[in-house]
Amino acid sequence: MEGAAGRRRPAHGRARRVLAAVAAACALASCAGWPGGGPEAAGTAATDTRSSGATPAPSAPTTGSGPSEDGPGQDGSAGPPSPADPGGSGTPGDSPAPPSSSPTATPPPGPTAAPTTSPAPPPAPDPDPTSPPATPPPTTAPPSAPAVPASWRGQDVEVLPTSEPVVALTFDGGASGTAVARILAVLAQHDVPATFFVTGEFARSYPSAVRQIAAAGHPVGNHSDNHPAFPDLTNEAIRAQLARAEETITALTGRPAKPLFRFPYGSRTPLDVRVVNDAGYVPFRWTVDTLGWQGTSGGRSAASVRDRVLSTARSGQIVLMHVGANPTDGSTLDADALPSVIEGLRARGYRFVSLDRYF
Repeated sequence: MEGAAGRRRPAHGRARRVLAAVAAACALASCAGWPGGGPEAAGTAATDTRSSGATPAPSAPTTGSGPSEDGPGQDGSAGPPSPADPGGSGTPGDSPAPPSSSPTATPPPGPTAAPTTSPAPPPAPDPDPTSPPATPPPTTAPPSAPAVPASWRGQDVEVLPTSEPVVALTFDGGASGTAVARILAVLAQHDVPATFFVTGEFARSYPSAVRQIAAAGHPVGNHSDNHPAFPDLTNEAIRAQLARAEETITALTGRPAKPLFRFPYGSRTPLDVRVVNDAGYVPFRWTVDTLGWQGTSGGRSAASVRDRVLSTARSGQIVLMHVGANPTDGSTLDADALPSVIEGLRARGYRFVSLDRYF
């Protein structure tokens, strides 16, 4: 018995040592903040803390000077924590976390995230010193119509203001250009200058004829765009007539029609004259109308045309003729009479001038 008891004493000693170790372990667990007595409870507490929205405070990154690609968002939210953050990403150490006096455990670490930095934006290119600065669009108003001299304003000129024995032959172009080539040939043969007044429609219908007139050195004046009676138009409509015809004529001749103008039908009022003057034109009427435009069907002839001109001849005379054919009989009496008109005036001591001589 004594031997058996002696053998059991060591067993009792070992039991006491085991109990002492267990007690020490329990005491250590309580000090480590594991309520409920184990690591499983600590894990549950950490899970509850993450779901409630508690976020560990991040620390500044230890490497890199540029912003992170996963940096703060546009809504102001913080970017991923640094690897040096004890509560951030990274591989946990081998030693246990230091004990905390707070009952709330530190959340378990998330997946490891390597710090990244976005490339710095490229610098803005320096301005090219050789490039001229951008030129702003012009702010000046377009030039106004040339002013008509006071001595020419308010009149529809019927006789040139001269005492010299000169005559101005003028030709209107409206509906027809049948006799243009023949008239130009006679003028060239006798070395006589003349003045032509054409409508915009005529210029668009017979562009080659208008170019030939200008190429021969004769001025081309404005006769409206489509030959309306100006007293029937508003001031705005008159200006539109002048502008469109001017544009068409200038495009063909390379020279402005201004200031030469003739009213369609010779019909005008003092207000019409003022509107035309304000647009930069001087209207020219005539001293004599040959009436050759009435044609043979109207009882006219080449001889009657010649006689009307010679019987009214005077210094500063303005003669009205036409380049077209009569629409009924097709006659071109002005072109037919032109050689005898030139010869008869010269025989009386007259010279010939074009109207642009006075501007």
